[in-house]
Amino acid sequence: MSSPFPLESLPPLRQVIAAFGLAARKGLGQHFLLDLNLTRRIVAQAGDLSGINVFEVGPGPGGLTRPLLASAAQKIIAIEKDPRCVLALEGLVPLADGRFEIHEADALQTDWAALAPAPRAIVANLPYNVGTPLLLGWLKQMALFESLTLMFQAEVVDRLLATPSTKAYGRLSVITQFCAEGKRVMTIPARAFTPPPKVDSAVVRLVPRKDKPSDVDLQVLEKVTAAAFGQRRKMLRSSLKPLGGEALLEEVGIAPTTRAEELTLADFENLARVVKRQPEGL
Repeated sequence: MSSPFPLESLPPLRQVIAAFGLAARKGLGQHFLLDLNLTRRIVAQAGDLSGINVFEVGPGPGGLTRPLLASAAQKIIAIEKDPRCVLALEGLVPLADGRFEIHEADALQTDWAALAPAPRAIVANLPYNVGTPLLLGWLKQMALFESLTLMFQAEVVDRLLATPSTKAYGRLSVITQFCAEGKRVMTIPARAFTPPPKVDSAVVRLVPRKDKPSDVDLQVLEKVTAAAFGQRRKMLRSSLKPLGGEALLEEVGIAPTTRAEELTLADFENLARVVKRQPEGL
């Protein structure tokens, strides 16, 4: 059995930042979370990580990495684009008993299945500037993961979990809820970060949706939602005109005067089923 990770004996994170010149870079969307009480809580919200290969994206100086290494995870695989942070994290490798890998890479270009076998999970304080594109990529491959425990700007989490007829409800809500079951598990104030961002953050835990219908094509659903929410203020008979307009809506029993934000996930799934059957395709 491997020895416990020596979490308490490590130098303070602020000391690591000073030693390696890790001033947060706005261009990389960096906001470091240094409070280990908070990062421990995030790891706890990820659930039982026993035997799981865990990816961390954008670890920075290692605020979340440390409690991840102290968890029961099989291995932690860090994906970090900033070479300064890669260098700062290398000191953890010999302490981790073969359980820690660092890859200097762009997470948007990463082949997750090739890096580690199942079971896999992601636990990450995502860089603000690429959080949503990363999430959309993971949702398309949701079957690869046991769970995603992710920190975003709080308003992004609101959008992921929004319900119909609310201001935050939109395309991202529908795509996320089609692929995954989600729960907001923490809210973290802006002042907890270095440097503090302008808005609070929140942590969401997503797991693959158990009742995801196999006859709905995600690509088609994306096109339907893009058309519907692309002209949000318009009635669906207008915004969905390129996909069939009133005839399409009549087939699924939706009034042509309805607007996109009034539709449920099931409504969008039904629209995607009909559009997929159209002979001319998309």
